[in-house]
Amino acid sequence: MATMTGKRGLMEMLRAEGVKYIFGNPGTSEGPILDALEDYPDLKYMLTSQEGAAMGMADGYARATGKPAFVNLHIETGLANGLSLLHNAKEGGTPMVVTSANKDIRKLAEGRSELAEMVRLFAKWSVEVTDPAQIPSVMRRAFTEAKTPPTGPVYVGFSANALDGEADMEIIPSASGYFRLSPDKRSVADASRLLADAERPVMVVGDRLAQSGGVAEAVRVAELIGARVYAASYSEMNFPTDHPHFMGRIGAGMPGGQAILSKSDVVLAVGTNVFSGFFYFEGRALSEGTKLIHLDSAQREIGKSEPTDIGIAADPKVALAELAEALESSMSGSAQEAAKGRDFRMADEWAAQRQARDQRLQDRFDMSPMSAERMMHEIASVLPRDTIIADDSVTSRDAIHDAINFNQPGSVFGERGGALGWGMGGALGIKLAHPDRPVVGVIGDGSSMMTVQALWTAANANIPVVYVICNNKAYRILKLNMDVYKQQVLKEEDPQSQYLQMDFPNPMPIAGIAEALGIHGRTITDPSDLAPAMREALELGAPAVLDVSIDGSV
Repeated sequence: MATMTGKRGLMEMLRAEGVKYIFGNPGTSEGPILDALEDYPDLKYMLTSQEGAAMGMADGYARATGKPAFVNLHIETGLANGLSLLHNAKEGGTPMVVTSANKDIRKLAEGRSELAEMVRLFAKWSVEVTDPAQIPSVMRRAFTEAKTPPTGPVYVGFSANALDGEADMEIIPSASGYFRLSPDKRSVADASRLLADAERPVMVVGDRLAQSGGVAEAVRVAELIGARVYAASYSEMNFPTDHPHFMGRIGAGMPGGQAILSKSDVVLAVGTNVFSGFFYFEGRALSEGTKLIHLDSAQREIGKSEPTDIGIAADPKVALAELAEALESSMSGSAQEAAKGRDFRMADEWAAQRQARDQRLQDRFDMSPMSAERMMHEIASVLPRDTIIADDSVTSRDAIHDAINFNQPGSVFGERGGALGWGMGGALGIKLAHPDRPVVGVIGDGSSMMTVQALWTAANANIPVVYVICNNKAYRILKLNMDVYKQQVLKEEDPQSQYLQMDFPNPMPIAGIAEALGIHGRTITDPSDLAPAMREALELGAPAVLDVSIDGSV
């Protein structure tokens, strides 16, 4: 053991955990941390001018590296600004350790903020360190909690005396962890029998499948049983979008999605919540005659809200591999032939979907303002093959998936959780994780303004991300959800809405803000200008913003 201050112990623990970046916006209470950083040049502080940008950067970096990110905010005030994107991290399972510092524990009579209580709803574990001797063990547990499936954010607060006081400390990092948990053998056998006999099987995939690295295994199972595959969320590459079994993204918690799934006799849900959505709809998501198999690393989600016939708590990659082996050894010849027949029918359906996509592009090709389909068609025409998309496009997401095939792990990352503002910082964090690959952030105008301060960090640290702003001059997602509310919740026969407070009469000038910060910015209204502008931006080797005016009608 060595005697050291708490702030030095914190730095030593970060170094032991392999931390390279601290994402944050500090205040006076974090002064001891900044003071200690002077002796640790290998720990780079990525300064943001707004806490949401720091949270987005940490989220993108953690997801792109698969390792917990470290965030440092300011006492309760800065911490509060980060809560919306901490909510996203909790909902999406992003591994990160969020910290802030507090007043000295001896200022009890004057009053101190209960930081750990403030964050508890949004973290796997929330705690405040009040003695320097606690720092090594607390940080070790924090990183362990963050990276243990189901992964998620952790909060650690530090009282001033814990940072400045001295104690004997032993610096030992968290264990590497062995999280590939195998499924119960009987559950695999039961699931295999049910799927082998299925006549209309469907697979629904989510982000925890991608996080496990099990996409190839999911493809193998889908092909074996001839299953249609839908994504309940696609904020990571959960299934190759150019695979003929992939039928697209689906709102599994919405009536339209429920109707599709209820036509199946067996639904295999992998690494996804079953089935979440904002609005309440009475009854089951699936019909009574539909069997549900839920395979997930998040055991708490299995059987949580939907009657579940077979629940399998395990690592999705491992469990799917065992399920595939069981299917290969047990499927009868007739079952295999039936699966092949479904393969042929799906190939025709997939081709029809592609044809409809192409027709939609042609129908909307010459619109003014340009359509989202035309925008993404022009962008996709010049993107390098190894480009990573940071997708915070919100209501332009269908156009992205129409224009770009995602078939490689780590090729796309998107917002999750519902809070706007992830993409501006998220794209920067992804670029730090992959400095040798192009990173393009496709961001809605409303979301971009939530954390537009990330452009200052991009300029200050010269992080060469290209932002494409889908500027439809509205919170279009609110309009679409208002339509859902009126049609499907209120059951109005002829729904009408003024869409109050959902339009931007004064459009958000994102390119102008970029230029004011010394970043290449360009406003684009002519579709023919977009591909050349995109090529130029990619070649700059510096941050750039293309503010694209697009149609926002609903």
